[in-house]
Amino acid sequence: MTINSNIFKTSTFKLAAIYLLFFALSVGTILAYVFWNTAGLLERQAEETIRAEIQALGDQYRQRGLSGIVDVIGRRMQDETGTLYLMVNAENEYIIGNLAAMPTPRPPDATWVDFPIKIGKGPATITHTAHAFHVDLSGGYQLLVGRDVQELRSFRSLIQNSLYWALGFAVVLGLGGGYLVSRSFLRRIDAINETSRNIMAGDFSQRMPVKGSGDELDRLAQSLNDMLSQIERLMAGMKEVSSNVAHDLKTPLTRLRARAEAALRTTSPEDHRAALQQTIHESDQLLTTFNALLSIARAEAGNSREGLVEVDVSEIIRDVAELYEPIIEDAHGTLDCRASETLMVRADRQLLAQAISNLLDNCMKYGASEANGSVNIGIFTKSDNGNAVIAVADRGVGIPEEDRERVLERFVRLDQSRNQPGNGLGLSLVSSVVKLLGGTFRLEDAKPGLMAIIELSLVK
Repeated sequence: MTINSNIFKTSTFKLAAIYLLFFALSVGTILAYVFWNTAGLLERQAEETIRAEIQALGDQYRQRGLSGIVDVIGRRMQDETGTLYLMVNAENEYIIGNLAAMPTPRPPDATWVDFPIKIGKGPATITHTAHAFHVDLSGGYQLLVGRDVQELRSFRSLIQNSLYWALGFAVVLGLGGGYLVSRSFLRRIDAINETSRNIMAGDFSQRMPVKGSGDELDRLAQSLNDMLSQIERLMAGMKEVSSNVAHDLKTPLTRLRARAEAALRTTSPEDHRAALQQTIHESDQLLTTFNALLSIARAEAGNSREGLVEVDVSEIIRDVAELYEPIIEDAHGTLDCRASETLMVRADRQLLAQAISNLLDNCMKYGASEANGSVNIGIFTKSDNGNAVIAVADRGVGIPEEDRERVLERFVRLDQSRNQPGNGLGLSLVSSVVKLLGGTFRLEDAKPGLMAIIELSLVK
């Protein structure tokens, strides 16, 4: 298995190494505490026992002299307590004890000394370590009291080795775990980078890989995929808009040019005047189209979000209805407005009014009743589950269910609306404004006719 050096540069591996360092320090501290409270405690207890024995023998020597201390040591050796004794005179000659001779060189007075001792006889003899305390008595005598600490030292060595092995295993397993986690993390990051490069190369259909584990990388990848989908939709929209603008503006511009050429070929002032009037009319339609496109672009870009204030939806509805009611009555239609309840939302008053006006314009153009040709429009507001609902309905032929999403796109006009003036931007503008305001916009069947519904969150 080849080792990728980039793994050691990842933040995951660095975090794993930092965690491992703190973990190793914690484990080392705990094991050192255990060592100090086991092997260290046993050694201290052994030394305290030896000190107490030295103190007792010293008291016997001061009280009873040489015979008294020899008598006590003799009895202690018969009890087989495991304590080592040796007493020699000034010439280093053996007096009593279960040790053969003093360690060489001669240890100083009141000194701890470690030295080897032989255990067993013949071929079964083994060497152990003794830990003893040496003291000089009056009269030139020397006393050595100690214990066989071989098992204690072996236990101490066992704990030390366990400490080293535990730390070693912790480091190895920590580094190995950090390497495996970092390798998995790096693979996913490399996959995201590869996808990003493909997208930058122009393949906007690529998406970030989602493993399905629901971890932070999956959530990041899903958010990026949602962003890429939005970008892809915007790019597709730009292409479609560019194509539609070129197509829809070509015809009026061609008419403008043809009308200007025709006017140049005549000398009649009336023809010139008529040509100029038609040119102004065509120019107004072009300006209307461009203004609608600019409004949609501003709404989709969120440039108007800073101007959102608390407004009363019902008040806006009443103002728009008051403006349109005479126009609808002149067309022998009716407008039924029911907006009495105060519904406060955060919105741009002008944009919201423009969106409602577009819905009323559509009703006037395409909402005539098939029975008598009159335009009957109903508009009302209500509150529903924390939302302000705005509904505009007509009694026309409506829009087929399969086309209700498509008509929200720019420049989309259904076949039955081709004979009416317009540019196919009205509903697209409404959809963009509602999206800017954080609401929802949908089209439903009014049976008969079409009902356009806008829902905006009420101000709490």
